[in-house]
Amino acid sequence: MVTQPIRVSDEVLSALEDGRPVVALESTIFTHGLPRPRNLEVALEGEAIARENGAVPATIGVFHGQAVVGLSPDEIEELAGSDGLLKASIRELAYARVHGLSAGTTIAATAYLANRVGIDVFATGGLGGVHHGASTTFDESADLVALAKTSFILVSSGAKAILDIGATLERFETLSVPVVGYRTNSYPGFYVADSGYTVNQRVDTPEQAAELLVTQRALGIEAGINLANPVPVDEQLDTEGFDAILERAWADAERDGISGQATTPYLLDYIRVATEGRSLDANVALYRNNVRLASAVAGALAARSASGEAR
Repeated sequence: MVTQPIRVSDEVLSALEDGRPVVALESTIFTHGLPRPRNLEVALEGEAIARENGAVPATIGVFHGQAVVGLSPDEIEELAGSDGLLKASIRELAYARVHGLSAGTTIAATAYLANRVGIDVFATGGLGGVHHGASTTFDESADLVALAKTSFILVSSGAKAILDIGATLERFETLSVPVVGYRTNSYPGFYVADSGYTVNQRVDTPEQAAELLVTQRALGIEAGINLANPVPVDEQLDTEGFDAILERAWADAERDGISGQATTPYLLDYIRVATEGRSLDANVALYRNNVRLASAVAGALAARSASGEAR
């Protein structure tokens, strides 16, 4: 018999019970997305930023088969230093449990687990979406479906630059997922503040973002809110020659037979090397910025709840 499939840390559980702000943080950013030792530094820094901005961090992952909401520093360190970890979306959670595997959780799995325990705000870097050539390969991220089915606010800096941004935005429209710019009408381009695409919805304060979620729930809308927060302009990647780098990355991925969940980390690492680490710096900068905003939104939601307004 399966018991306690999700372990929630005492700190996170206490914060949720008390109505204090909690921010979910994913683990694939440090298990699959960043090189060592920076991956561990960024994981712990993300937690510190949440605390500095008044929120309790809940880093989510799978540790020795158990889904955990609120990984301890020691657990984060072990995951960050482990090779060959599973990359777990929702469909891999039960598999990891059965085989006692540790895993980094994707946006989809992190959102699912956060929602199961009552966390409403999630900070990440870049979203998964529609890959180039998806019209024939059907290669689309489960993140899209998770956003369509999970009521929460996801703070991100747009879809990852390796994706088909136009097609990704079209899929969000089809799935009735609101894409809302934070103090912008430009859809962020992950490494850069402006992807060249626009959004027709925006909010300018954490309180407005919180009200969006509350109103959607009052209307019975199940979809999450994709809050698009651009990387600070002074920390964005210089895009000169970037298109050529992307073309080479895709060509080499095809040559090396890379597909499925391995595609994103392969391409992002290729770009990191090709830009001599500048893409990594931009990635870390936007992640920090997103954790700050997510903490403020979580605070606004907690304040509404404390004042007796619906949450």
